[in-house]
Amino acid sequence: MTHLSPAADGGRTSRRGAAARHGRIRSLTGVLFVSPYVLFVLAVFAVPLVYTVWISVHRFYFTAPGTHADSPWVGLSNYRDVFTDPVVGRAFVNIVVFLVINVPLTVILSLVLASALNAKIRFRSFFRAAYYLPYITASVALVAVWQFLFGTDGFVNHALGPLAPDPSWLVNAHLAMPMIAFFVTWKQLGFFVMLYLAALQNVGKELYEAAAVDGAGRIRQFFSVTVPGVRPATTLVVIYAIITGANLFSEPYLLTGGGGPDHASVSPVLLMYQKGIEQGHPDFAAALGVVLVCFVLLISLAARKLTERGT
Repeated sequence: MTHLSPAADGGRTSRRGAAARHGRIRSLTGVLFVSPYVLFVLAVFAVPLVYTVWISVHRFYFTAPGTHADSPWVGLSNYRDVFTDPVVGRAFVNIVVFLVINVPLTVILSLVLASALNAKIRFRSFFRAAYYLPYITASVALVAVWQFLFGTDGFVNHALGPLAPDPSWLVNAHLAMPMIAFFVTWKQLGFFVMLYLAALQNVGKELYEAAAVDGAGRIRQFFSVTVPGVRPATTLVVIYAIITGANLFSEPYLLTGGGGPDHASVSPVLLMYQKGIEQGHPDFAAALGVVLVCFVLLISLAARKLTERGT
């Protein structure tokens, strides 16, 4: 049996104490670096969300600065109004239609374009910038282009002649929301292409070389190497597309004149604006906002499970 001398035992204890102090310093340093972001999240997201929940269970009114109005407790009354309002149901159906079109198109087109732009092609930098340009361009300017193309007297209708839809694209109850989905897909495509381009840098070239040795062509390499290699990025793209799609506002507001025709393109966020700001019912809008948050969380969790399957 080996016995440690007091000096050796004291040295070990001293080293343990130093390691513990070093660990505490590192933890405090980590907290120090993280705290600005935590404060930002609390100030911008957490506190407004809690306040929104509070408004949603009270009868709340906007008042002029310096004035006060009672906000009596109404429980789930606002939520009952939300779930019984047919326009709210139509808004969520519209968002589902939007997501069914927008999310798959976004994933497929951005991944295919990123794979093409990741290859050594001529004018690669120009094409990367060209695809990213609509994303950083103001929506108002892009809406003007879209109206020029798909308006009632737009270029596309003149080109199609008698084959043009009647009513036209953006005032057609069946085509308005799909057209908005195509517009948003086109506008945001460059951002998601950049995400996939970044992810493709982590897919080893030796994997493609091994696949080529095994006789895999470009299409086979795409499905066997590229798609699995960027799966984490796909999860991010899907969730981000769902969140941005569920918060759709400016596109239906500008393209279809506020959700027309007959609420065929209204979105929950646009309805929140109309109810809360234009019609003076912020309590209804707050309840709708809470329902929308829960809806987005459920859809995002389901999408994450689906995209991460097999990893």
